[in-house]
Formats: sequence, structure tokens, C-alpha cells
Amino acid sequence: MTTEVTSVSDCSVHNCGFNHDGCTAYAITVSGSPEHASCATFIDTSQTGGLPMVLAHVGACQRTECTYNSHLMCNKHDVKIGSGADVADCLSYAPR
Repeated sequence: MTTEVTSVSDCSVHNCGFNHDGCTAYAITVSGSPEHASCATFIDTSQTGGLPMVLAHVGACQRTECTYNSHLMCNKHDVKIGSGADVADCLSYAPR
């Protein structure tokens, strides 16, 4: 089980309400379909959301088949979010 919280080191999804030169959500949730992992916190809006600073972490990971998933938490040092199969995918996802 991990004892560290994984940070979101990069987000290239410019139309997300939490992305302001980095992710300003306190924590994101990684979810998705069997083919890929996506950022469930993504919200397509022009509204500004989140904290006044970049501080995002992975709060929960629903992708139990990911190499980095340990007890529904991400144990990778950091993750990158960006365009993949969906607009906002976890680009660090690695199936076992």
C-alpha cells in the first residue's frame, strides 16, 4: 500500500475548468473504460474552478488493472493528464 499521494505533474487539457497553467483541483479521480484511463474530474467549461494554486494529486484510482494501482490509490510518483482516447486521459496509465 502506498503512503505517498501522487501528484498531477502535467495537464494539457486546456478546456478543463481546473486547468490554469496546471491542475488546480485539490485531487482528481482516475476512471475510464477497459481500453484507457480517464480523468473523471475533467469538466469542459470556461468557468474557473479549483484552488488559487497548482496543487493537484490523484485522490482515487478506479483502474484496478493499472500497474500503479495499490488499494485504489496511485503509487506512481506523478501522473500526466492529456488527450488520448478521450479529451482528458491519464497518460501514465499502464495495464498489468
